[in-house]
Amino acid sequence: MCGVSGYAAHTTQPNSFNNNFLVLPAFTQQLRVSLFRVTLAVMQWHTGRVKELRSDGSGDSAAWIACPPGAVPGAGRYLLAVDGEAVLPHPLFLSEIAQDGFLAASGVPANWAPGTLLRLRGPLGQGFSVPEAARRLALAALGLTSARLLPLADLALRRGVSVALFCDGSPPPLPAAVEINPLNALPEALSWADFLALDLPLEMLPGLRASLGLDHLARLSCPGQVLVFGPMPCGGLADCGVCAVPVRRGYLLACKDGPVVDLKELLEGHP
Repeated sequence: MCGVSGYAAHTTQPNSFNNNFLVLPAFTQQLRVSLFRVTLAVMQWHTGRVKELRSDGSGDSAAWIACPPGAVPGAGRYLLAVDGEAVLPHPLFLSEIAQDGFLAASGVPANWAPGTLLRLRGPLGQGFSVPEAARRLALAALGLTSARLLPLADLALRRGVSVALFCDGSPPPLPAAVEINPLNALPEALSWADFLALDLPLEMLPGLRASLGLDHLARLSCPGQVLVFGPMPCGGLADCGVCAVPVRRGYLLACKDGPVVDLKELLEGHP
């Protein structure tokens, strides 16, 4: 009897395991939903308000955002902002720091007006990191605005670093110490710079080598980083792939692996 009862007791365990196995997919889905809710709960959320809009002369507007100090993103990092009418959040990048918030770079939603209340998530992503040893900094805006590069100019000037900006169109207000040059002069300046920081719209990535004056497989003479600017609706939550940036070994997601990425890695993915 002892052997029979022992056998019976043993045979009940596989049946119990099989029943649990059948409900495992449903349990896994519930676990994912629960983890997603926990992630949302522990995220950095802030309340902000549009104080003032500023035209950049190209039809777009920058916005002074009132917010807590902890909400102000560093150079190259971003916030996702949601107003009461938004279907998708809008990324905000630092252009200038203010006492009670910051100036968000141009391109804010057209429906924003002074007094618009915002829910802000972040700061998010990877920002710029200029080496302490750099003494000559080249900034280059390949898109319509250089505003997202301005925090680097301020930081560099405080360190006593020489700064040159390369862009087309009218730049935003800059300290007199910043040398302003046309974008087509950038290739000649690469041998001068200790470090290069670029602002690059995602759709202009195929023309990056040409903008730098680099032939096929040619290497850059100085280190650098690139802010890859484009839509980032999920802010790293869903890996939706909208902001995918092709590199040598697959893809980077600008929303979490960037938006600032290593220039050499980017160039290796676009020989």
